[in-house]
Amino acid sequence: MRKSNIYLGIFSLVFLFLSGCAGNETKNETKNEGELDSNIKATLTFGTWDADSMKLYEELDIEGRFQELYPNVSLEIEEMKDDTEYFNAMKIRASAGELPDIMFNETVTLANFAEYLYDLSDTEAAKNNILADGYSVDGEVLGIPEKRQEEYVFFWRDQFEEAGVDVPQTWNEFVEISKKLQEYYGADNKDYMAIALGAKDEWPIYPLIENMPSGISGNGQYWNDMAKQDTPFEEGTDINIAYHKINDFFKTGVFGKDPLGMGYDQAFSIFMQKGAAMAMDSPIGLTAIKSEGIDTSNLESFYIPFRESEDDSLYLPVRGDFLMGITKNTENYELAKEFVEFYFSDAWYPDYISKLASASTMETVDKELDPVFESAERNSSNVVVYTYNGGDAEFQKLVTETRFDYKKLGAQMFEPDFNIEDVFTKLNKDWKKARQE
Repeated sequence: MRKSNIYLGIFSLVFLFLSGCAGNETKNETKNEGELDSNIKATLTFGTWDADSMKLYEELDIEGRFQELYPNVSLEIEEMKDDTEYFNAMKIRASAGELPDIMFNETVTLANFAEYLYDLSDTEAAKNNILADGYSVDGEVLGIPEKRQEEYVFFWRDQFEEAGVDVPQTWNEFVEISKKLQEYYGADNKDYMAIALGAKDEWPIYPLIENMPSGISGNGQYWNDMAKQDTPFEEGTDINIAYHKINDFFKTGVFGKDPLGMGYDQAFSIFMQKGAAMAMDSPIGLTAIKSEGIDTSNLESFYIPFRESEDDSLYLPVRGDFLMGITKNTENYELAKEFVEFYFSDAWYPDYISKLASASTMETVDKELDPVFESAERNSSNVVVYTYNGGDAEFQKLVTETRFDYKKLGAQMFEPDFNIEDVFTKLNKDWKKARQE
């Protein structure tokens, strides 16, 4: 298995040259039906931004396992720094007609690459995946979710107990216990953060800024519904209510003295060393904690309580992550399809998913929850799960036209001169104009 770290600054020059050279050697088959020769000689290419997955590809020998089926097939896997670098690279490749054979998508990017992906509805992998149909585009399964993802608030139970606070059950309680933790521990440690965030990278804000608008009502199609409205940011809408609450929360000081001055890695490292009581993250966060060999006996979690009252439902967004698809640039369609089937079969998926913190997306593969995630069930009441959709093609078009970037907007809320009313006024104006055009 060959892997490479390609940085975007040199990517557009290097990749187009290399892919042109390698493509003629390794891609020797076009899309066709029928039985595939097990002696086929080829290279399948794909990339990832998940460092933990990359380690497991080597540790569990994904290439060797696939070669038990196709001995002369090699895998070329690129590891990229993060999802931003990955999708910027994929945009360049798509324009050049040089996408890899296999492509991972997030729910929010699937619509943007839909025209480049094959329908996988007829695969056993798609049929046995509990989330795949929920992300179909015009009835076609263009990506099969590898992981099931929920967002958690990780917290140190001993810090909560010492400060005399309980797990919050409502949004107001979440804000208040954060203030108490900051006041209690910040009195002796000026660098303390009740919540470690890393807003410099912008994306770590997503558990709040992306999820809260739909989390208020449990509407997984919230972004798609927004695309049908002329002024979706007006007073009284869920996104207006949510962003006012988040903006007020960010002004409380519970994210430290300079949340825009550090990125995710630094902030989460501080949390792991108990320089912060809480951190919001997906299951990947727990994988990082365990990879550092940190004692988790005092580590627990709860779901972000977007609700007003404990009697209300606590809506929990569940999304598929790392949606695996086959690109139309491949000249090895049948082989790529065999790889997708292999990836989600007993030959690979159970061992792979068992090493990750994420839950299984396959009906055929059960996985017990880690105790840290089990604690979220105990610590959160009246939980109602809903499938989160990151936005269809119409929504993505409007996002492009209006430059509505909720992660960037969330980071701007930490700026002293940020005015949310001005932002809403401009967004409503731009959104209506974009819809009319």
